[in-house]
Amino acid sequence: MFATLSDRLTATFKSLRGKGRLSEADVDATIREIRRALLDADVALPVVRQFTSRIRERAVGIEVSQALNPAQQVVKIVNEELVGILGGETRRLRFAKNPPTVIMLAGLQGAGKTTLAGKLGRWLREQGHTPLLVASDLQRPNAVTQLEVVGQRAGVPVFAPERGVSEGQGVSGTSQGDPVQVARDGVAFARDKHHDVVIIDTAGRLGVDGELMQQAADIKAATSPDEVLFVVDAMIGQDAVTTAMAFMEGVGFTGVVLSKLDGDARGGAALSVVGVTGQPVMFASTGEKLEEFELFHPDRMASRILDMGDILTLIEQAEKAFDAEQAEKMAAKLAADEDFTLEDFLAQMAALKNMGSLKKMLGMLPGMGELREQLDNFDEREMDRVEAIIKSMTPLERRQPRVLNGSRRLRVAKGSGTQVSEVNTLIERFGEAQKMMRAMRRGGGMPGMPGMPGMPPGIGGGKKGKGKNTAPRKGKAKSGNPAKRAQQLADGGKKNPTGQPGGAFGVGQPPAIDPANLELPPGFEKFLGR
Repeated sequence: MFATLSDRLTATFKSLRGKGRLSEADVDATIREIRRALLDADVALPVVRQFTSRIRERAVGIEVSQALNPAQQVVKIVNEELVGILGGETRRLRFAKNPPTVIMLAGLQGAGKTTLAGKLGRWLREQGHTPLLVASDLQRPNAVTQLEVVGQRAGVPVFAPERGVSEGQGVSGTSQGDPVQVARDGVAFARDKHHDVVIIDTAGRLGVDGELMQQAADIKAATSPDEVLFVVDAMIGQDAVTTAMAFMEGVGFTGVVLSKLDGDARGGAALSVVGVTGQPVMFASTGEKLEEFELFHPDRMASRILDMGDILTLIEQAEKAFDAEQAEKMAAKLAADEDFTLEDFLAQMAALKNMGSLKKMLGMLPGMGELREQLDNFDEREMDRVEAIIKSMTPLERRQPRVLNGSRRLRVAKGSGTQVSEVNTLIERFGEAQKMMRAMRRGGGMPGMPGMPGMPPGIGGGKKGKGKNTAPRKGKAKSGNPAKRAQQLADGGKKNPTGQPGGAFGVGQPPAIDPANLELPPGFEKFLGR
């Protein structure tokens, strides 16, 4: 959503790097670029003026002039002010002292209120609550049916005594009931059945009008909600600010929920709602799935916009997706010097898929904004193809990939609907991963990389041993392919001296070369001995 804004701000800060001191002209140029970036992102003009004025006031003061790294200090200031625009601290739901807690959803038609009611209900159920959805939208065709379907998928019961308007009756159908009475009865039903949270889904309009505001105000008066959440489509542009002000004056709300935050619109208008209304963003809908819903953290969103990553959210998602018992078993297995198998890899990949979109997870890492084009071109179906290849193997082949000879690989390729070359590539890459994990387990660090700071000389850099084995390895690792391993043994472990590849599975003998015919510099003959 905020990719364009993030790219513009990151490019602006790059121009400040390497400067030991910032002049007033440098600050003015930076403020000018920030202003343009925010306006291009559709942020409201009053919010932009207030934001840039605060940054300039702090940037030209003693706070930056005495900093060891003025450029980083400016980034820190922008980050802090951006957190302020987004609401400051994380705002959580206020629960009633005497249940049930009543939450009313308000907003225009098409903002995603019904789907969001199911997402919020599912999120509350995972928090240990017993929510109830109340269908008070009786004017949109099949709105009640949609809420029932969403509630069933979320595992949350729905109170729907009225069916509302059915498909084909039109918006002014005669079967429309009383939404205010439905909301009132829903709260009473939740109290009798001991539901501790009630989520009321109200009707919307294509635009702000008096009838919409009156109905919302009547439902609010009848149910006395503890929270009124204004659901705003993050993709509608500056109209989000106008609509938010109309609802604030006509009904009043205590928090904002951003829906469709995974869209490709500029989205800056959604950030303006906080600055214009003074009410914080509480939740964000980040996708179409019910689980793609999260508590809104202003500091984390500011870090994402400034391409500084969101590691805390990534950790929270990992804690939900990964089984602690399974993680302990894996740690014990590695500690026992057992090899990482394809079965382990399949289990880890399944947990990774449970975390959601891999692109989103990678986007939470710091500095990934510079690789956005590569992320956009990444095909997440590649994980499905890898999973199909592994599942086409027998349990023995998953535990011991070295038994995969030519005929077995051909069978796996046919079973997974892939090419033999894809199976070969997977096995080769997995073999390299096994070597890397062995090296890390033995204290050698990552292969091809220097050791960790503080390690004794000789430890790290991918070398095995304890500091004394600094010479290169003389032999080549044996292949897991039996035919290729037989060829290696016949060749004495040497590489193909001609550089010509053999058969598809390592079959074929390279032509012999007489070492005496090689033109070598004087003194190199001693290296030809075996």
